[in-house]
Amino acid sequence: ELLETVSKGGGENALLRHTQRNKKLFVRERLKLLLDDEPFLELSPLAGLNMPYGDVPAAGCLTGIGKICGVWCVVMANDATVKGGTIYPIAVKKQLRAQEIAMQNRLLSVYLVDSGGAFLPLQSELFPDKLHGGRVFYNEAIMSAMRIPQVAVVCGSCVAGGAYVPTMAEEAVIVDKIGTLFLAGPPLVKAATGEYVSAEDLGGAKLHSNVSGCTDHFAASEKEAYECIRNIISTLNYDPLPEEVAEPDAPLYSSDELLGLAPHDYRYTLPVKLILSRLMDGSRFQEFKANYGTTLVTGFGHVEGHLVGIVASNGELSQDASLKGCHFVQLCSQRSIPLLFLQNTAPHTAEPTSISQAHSNRLKAQASMMAAVACAAVPKITVVIGGSYGSESYVMCGRSFSPNFLFLWPNARVALVDSRHFPPVPRGGDSDCAGDESELKRLKEKLEEESSAFYSSARLWDDGVILPQNTRKV
Repeated sequence: ELLETVSKGGGENALLRHTQRNKKLFVRERLKLLLDDEPFLELSPLAGLNMPYGDVPAAGCLTGIGKICGVWCVVMANDATVKGGTIYPIAVKKQLRAQEIAMQNRLLSVYLVDSGGAFLPLQSELFPDKLHGGRVFYNEAIMSAMRIPQVAVVCGSCVAGGAYVPTMAEEAVIVDKIGTLFLAGPPLVKAATGEYVSAEDLGGAKLHSNVSGCTDHFAASEKEAYECIRNIISTLNYDPLPEEVAEPDAPLYSSDELLGLAPHDYRYTLPVKLILSRLMDGSRFQEFKANYGTTLVTGFGHVEGHLVGIVASNGELSQDASLKGCHFVQLCSQRSIPLLFLQNTAPHTAEPTSISQAHSNRLKAQASMMAAVACAAVPKITVVIGGSYGSESYVMCGRSFSPNFLFLWPNARVALVDSRHFPPVPRGGDSDCAGDESELKRLKEKLEEESSAFYSSARLWDDGVILPQNTRKV
């Protein structure tokens, strides 16, 4: 239901105004014309959902990974049905994340620009800091230096700082009558000089194609613009990755059964091999140290034909399990095998634990595994299939340990502690106890709300909530 809501952009009225009055294509129609007829992975589609930006339904910026002319690309596209494509802080964060993915994986980048520029009332959250809007242009320069191609289409308004997105790309197409590019539009010209000038004369397609040279290709229609981009990509001499010829084996058990295996209650741990048998090609899994540190399952297998090392939670991360995990992660790094982490960390109680030798040894072992995970020079993908609690979320390559991708199942919980494990307030007759109980209740409710998968994804702490049965494909 949430994905359906987000897919409608700014809503029915905004969509009509965009397509009927302004004669533009909806952003998802643009992607259909641009991309090959293959799956498209939309990144963090729920980013911005229910965030404190008034009535903004989502980020107003669509990012994803797909193929154009057989070449894998990252696409960053403004959705002008959401507040005219105005840039909010979450949209900046989303675009920077997409550029990070492009740099990590050397993926060609395509920008579809249709934006009214930054939302000025939030300029302090958009402009001055290192990872604010200007970082987008910095990244464009760095990506060019890395010889990662970048192309852009001006398919709507392109104002203020946003005007640098297409001008810093290597090739840019502008669409006649609907594409405009300027630092400040006609209203500001009128305010500053008293002169009236049309958007077309100030920064339209003919001006930038014939006079300024800011854009490299003129397109009479949007359809022509996306054909032009496809032609450009076919001449970039950027080789597509070789595809696997053999069709990978499906798991012996249906992936649809993952819906019934997604853990709802985090007071016990689901045997993770039930999940692996529905994810791995042919349900084949070569386990490593099967009988040692059994609260962590490690081993090798294939997912959609790709060899991966699996590190999967199977209970509380003990000292033995951490030492095993450390050893296995180092093995995969040495052999250049990508790592797939399946997180379902056991929640700790909020009560202080007594400092004992065993406790200290476990901390030391977990620290060793953390170091191995941080330093492993291989691609890392993390899927939170249940709970992601406390320090164990770091050991299992949570967001702060920079996995290449991090996805959540809808049932996932991400929190420092599980609020249900809070100790009860000691019973007493005075009013202080009642106050403490009330405060504890409020804290529990706050933690409960903030640990949901949707709260996390709205803030871009991950790359999206995915359905369990789609895990292999994603």
